[in-house]
This record gives sequence, structure tokens and C-alpha cells, in this order.
Amino acid sequence: MKNKRIAALAALVLVSAAASAHPQAGGAHTHGFFDGFVHPFTGLDHLLAMLAVGIWSARQSGARWLPATFLGMLLFGVLTGVAGLAIPGLEAGIALTVALMGVSIAVAARLPAAMGAVMVGAFALLHGNAHGHELPEVASAMGLLAASALLVYGGRVLGHVSPALALKVSGAAIAAAGVMLAATV
Repeated sequence: MKNKRIAALAALVLVSAAASAHPQAGGAHTHGFFDGFVHPFTGLDHLLAMLAVGIWSARQSGARWLPATFLGMLLFGVLTGVAGLAIPGLEAGIALTVALMGVSIAVAARLPAAMGAVMVGAFALLHGNAHGHELPEVASAMGLLAASALLVYGGRVLGHVSPALALKVSGAAIAAAGVMLAATV
């Protein structure tokens, strides 16, 4: 019964957080550590992408460094956003990263180490760039990196402890969410 309650609560949190990480409207907004920390939890695209990177990396042989690669490129992406680099189709690209990570988990894709690093690095660059535009302060970037590390390494733990079938089903759900997000961009 406890697991059902936890699953229901998680579903409610995920459903209520959809697409709220990128409020394109103006308005007063501070850019402190807390803002950056909360940001990845407030958008389904970022939440799922970061968890998925962790889950997928746990199933790659000899890829303990993939989460660190993701986080390093996330920081680089933030810097590109702060510098004003605009990436065409950014939101669609972010949604597609969610779909591709979900598919990678669902089919238990194994990639050569370098190809995996390039893939998660590119995904992180997109996510970081979006965050850099929205949260351009150092404190918010540090909050973003802290939360992202929790999500990626939390996903890695899930990837290690979850049965293969549960991961495949989760991957399919993540992929479907990514497709839905892409359709709304």
C-alpha cells in the first residue's frame, strides 16, 4: 500500500510540473541559489532528462563518468546561455532529448563510451543553454548544478537497483512524455 501511495504522489508531482520550467513571460524573478535549485524540478522536460541520463548511464559498461560529463556540459551550456547564444529550436531539441533518452532506456541501448559521452554532452548543452537564459546569476547556476547532480545521480541509483523490465517500461514512459512535450512546442 505504501508503494502505491508513493507512486500516486510521484505521478501527481510530475503531472503538475509539466512545462513550467520555462516561463517565457516577463515579471519579477530573483535568481538566487534556491531558484536555480528548484528549476529542474519544476519542468517535466528537465526532470525526466536528468533522471533518464542517470538511469541510462547506470546500464552502460564502464561509464561512471557519464553523469559528470553531463554536469560539466550542463555548466558549459549555462555559460553559453548567459553569454546570449541562442540555439534555434531549443525547446523542441530539449523535448527530443527526453524522448531519445527514454528510447535508449526502453531498448537498453548500449553505446561506445565516446558516443555516449557525446550524446549526453549534447543533451546537457541544450538544457544548460535554456537555463543560462532564464537564470543568469552565479548563485542560480550553482543551485541548478546541485539539483541536477541529485537528479542525475538519483537516476543512476534507480538504474542500478531497478529490474530490467521496470526500466524498459519507465524508458517507454519517458519517451512518450518526450514526444508529448515535443508536440506542444
